[in-house]
Amino acid sequence: MNEPSVIQEILTRCGKIAVVGLSDREGRASYGVSRFMQSRGYRIIPVNPLIESALGEKAYPDLAAACAAVPSIQLVNVFRAHRHIPAIVDEVIRLKVPYLWFQEGVVDFEAAGRAEDAGIKVVMDRCILKERMAAGWVLVAQADTPSAQS
Repeated sequence: MNEPSVIQEILTRCGKIAVVGLSDREGRASYGVSRFMQSRGYRIIPVNPLIESALGEKAYPDLAAACAAVPSIQLVNVFRAHRHIPAIVDEVIRLKVPYLWFQEGVVDFEAAGRAEDAGIKVVMDRCILKERMAAGWVLVAQADTPSAQS
């Protein structure tokens, strides 16, 4: 978990990101982080049953609906409270999404361990935007670049 090589892999290969808990309110961290990632070419898929859309994208009530509508989601980025994590991990495992990222402050070692045991690569308690900025914006993957996922 949190291996630099996995973080690098996610940042360069995962162009389609389902953001669980994405808000449609500009003042929320989920909105700001996702908007900036989107501005750099990542496709953001909102997952939140309480909104209809965010950042110009249709919102889905759960990961299953998002994965059915948007093929090849590569990463699930989680902005939800700890109590929601076990169910989210169960869904990620069931849907076989290859990467899972828990934003800063989102920590559940047991659930993260279950995801890793299922073959999912996990980053926990880190901000994807901070990690991407630290890595620079010049890194580009071959077939799965964010721009290739539009």
